[in-house]
Amino acid sequence: MNIERFINTRKANGLSQNELAEGICTQTTLSRFENNGQVPNLKILIKLCNRLNLPLGELFPKVGVRHTEVIEKMNKAEFFLITSEFEQAKNLLDTIAINEIEDLNLILRYHYLNGFVMIFQNKAVIDILFIFDQILLEDASEDLEIFRLLAYTGIGMVYSRERNRDKAEFYFNKVQEKIYTYPTQEIEDTWRVLNIVFQCGVFYAEIGELDISNALLDYAVSICSDNHVTYYLARAALQRAKNAIVQNDSKEAILERIYDARAYSKINRNTVALKELADMERDILSR
Repeated sequence: MNIERFINTRKANGLSQNELAEGICTQTTLSRFENNGQVPNLKILIKLCNRLNLPLGELFPKVGVRHTEVIEKMNKAEFFLITSEFEQAKNLLDTIAINEIEDLNLILRYHYLNGFVMIFQNKAVIDILFIFDQILLEDASEDLEIFRLLAYTGIGMVYSRERNRDKAEFYFNKVQEKIYTYPTQEIEDTWRVLNIVFQCGVFYAEIGELDISNALLDYAVSICSDNHVTYYLARAALQRAKNAIVQNDSKEAILERIYDARAYSKINRNTVALKELADMERDILSR
């Protein structure tokens, strides 16, 4: 309770404790409230606040208000990450004062989102690794283990980007040891598991292990289907189409992959994927 706000308002009204308490409670009751934090019963407190013309609600902490706003911003930023709209995600994250947040879940979520956005914006390796280190150095509980797995994934993506296959594979392997049995309780957990599985699929496609990549991407699609989540269908289907091109599948098979990915992209309004698919389709049809 914001007792200081109460005291300051009393003094601003030019009232002593005796004057404020008169006819409402004893001066001792008011003194115990102001000096020792002993809150009087609600009936007395309301009368005191009314005399000060002070809304009672201003004495109580704004439970969850700031965090609710932060959560909404992070939800939007995470959705932008899913749909590859990285600039929009970054703009939202920049409005969050992370140093004012004490909730470890939100802190780790912020670092994970920030780290992934930095990867896709081609920020310096040392800066990205510093962000993920802030997750790995936290002594997080088991229910926050997903953020550690996301940090491993992000680090693997960084090393893959730097063409350091051995180090990248080291981190992706650490992820795959646990991700297949990770319990998903909230929809956000499903998003994050999908993110990890999808990025693993992309990595193995990049190093030419297309059978492993296809299996991971098909697993991502099955997660989407089982959990009625469509957000990663477009990206997984797009990567499968890319893999089909590398594997020299028939034109008909590749186009079918492209058309599937385009349908998912339209459902999710993924404009980034739609543009890439249009370019792919033109290239295949011109062959």
